[in-house]
Amino acid sequence: QVQLVESVGGSVQAGGSLRLSCVLSGYSYSSYCMGWFRQAPGKEREGVAGIGSDGSTRSADFVKDRFTISKDNAKNTLDLQMNNLKPEDSAMYYCAIVVAPCMTAIQALDALVDDDNYWGQGTQVTVSS
Repeated sequence: QVQLVESVGGSVQAGGSLRLSCVLSGYSYSSYCMGWFRQAPGKEREGVAGIGSDGSTRSADFVKDRFTISKDNAKNTLDLQMNNLKPEDSAMYYCAIVVAPCMTAIQALDALVDDDNYWGQGTQVTVSS
C-alpha cells in the first residue's frame, strides 16, 4: 500500500525558513518522478518542485533560488527546504508520486498536480508578514 506522510508544516514570519519532509513507503519509487505541489484557498494546485526519475531536480520559477527539493534513498524521504518565505507561499503543501510515465524534473513539475497521482495528506504552511 502506497503511503506518503508529510511532516508537520508550521507558521513563520516572512523571511523565515521551513523544511518539509515526506516519508514514502509501500512503493518502489526509485524509477518514478515525484515532488511537491501546493494549494492555497480558492486557488488551483501548482507544482513547486520536482525530481525526475533521472535524478534531475527543478523548482518552479516562482520559488526558484528559495526552495530546494531533495530525496534520501536510504531513508525513503523527500524533502523540501524553503528559505526566504513570503506570505504568498502560504498554502497546503503535498508530496506526490507521479503515476504517468515521466523522466525529467521538468516533466515532474508539470505532472505533479494530476489527479491520478499518489499524494500525502498535506501539511499547512503559513507565512505572516
